[in-house]
Amino acid sequence: MTTLAHISDIHLAPLARPRILDISLKRLTGYVNWHRRRKRMHRAETLALLIADLQRHRPDQILVGGDLTNIGLPAELAAAARWLKGLGAPERITVVPGNHDCYVRLVRDPGIARWSPWMSGDDHPLAVGEQPRFPFVRRRQDVAIVALSSGVPTPVFMATGRLGAGQIEAAGRMLAELKAEGLCRVVLIHHPPLPGLAKPTRALADAGAFASMLARQGAELVVFGHNHRAMRTHAAGPDGPIPVIGVPAASATPPLHDPPARWNLFHIDRRNGRFRIELTGRQVSPSGDTMEEAERVVLSGG
Repeated sequence: MTTLAHISDIHLAPLARPRILDISLKRLTGYVNWHRRRKRMHRAETLALLIADLQRHRPDQILVGGDLTNIGLPAELAAAARWLKGLGAPERITVVPGNHDCYVRLVRDPGIARWSPWMSGDDHPLAVGEQPRFPFVRRRQDVAIVALSSGVPTPVFMATGRLGAGQIEAAGRMLAELKAEGLCRVVLIHHPPLPGLAKPTRALADAGAFASMLARQGAELVVFGHNHRAMRTHAAGPDGPIPVIGVPAASATPPLHDPPARWNLFHIDRRNGRFRIELTGRQVSPSGDTMEEAERVVLSGG
């Protein structure tokens, strides 16, 4: 059996004060929004409570679905690198960026390349500062994780994502090869991967093309974040429906944020030639100081 933990939308607090050279209209808008509203919803104490609960379950691999930062400041990106080091070794943690991590186009700054050891495939490990290449694959026992980047800089008041035709095509080839190897294919992405799962200003721009690729090549599980909601739906696949699971923000603090912070645990094992995938969702209690089980459900192979 292989166990995967999935968290997303970390939104590390507190938010550093921007330097003059870091200020742009988009960052200024995000900075004001953080101090007016979001800093009360995304709290470091809540995140610490959730991570302690996750670590007690000792998953084989932790999937981090992006938005570690808030307005993509260099200081935030560096703080997120330190947080990842505290979370665990790169071999144990797979990361993809979100729209907040790619908030604006950076010049002469490594950006998310600070996290490259956690964003590289088994066939090409990267050092800090090397530019990550998406998609990439990590194999863990009978499971293969296909990691995609949907984070791109966007205009003010937009939080859309994009994969691009090249990344979708490459992911399709990977999924076909991994199926031939007999592995359970888990796709990790930040934005909701199907049309209609987010409003246009927050959606994946090429969700239709991605869904068409999934319909041809298949996968056993797709996990995402971005919406700050627990979501459970399916994508069409060549061998039947593919579970598509969204997780709420990992630092979302009740009662100001509903739903509260949550992480998902997936138990994956092979039974009679098929993969059985069970989901256990664990969330912060209404009191905000304990964790509780939110749901337990067999997604496939049951």
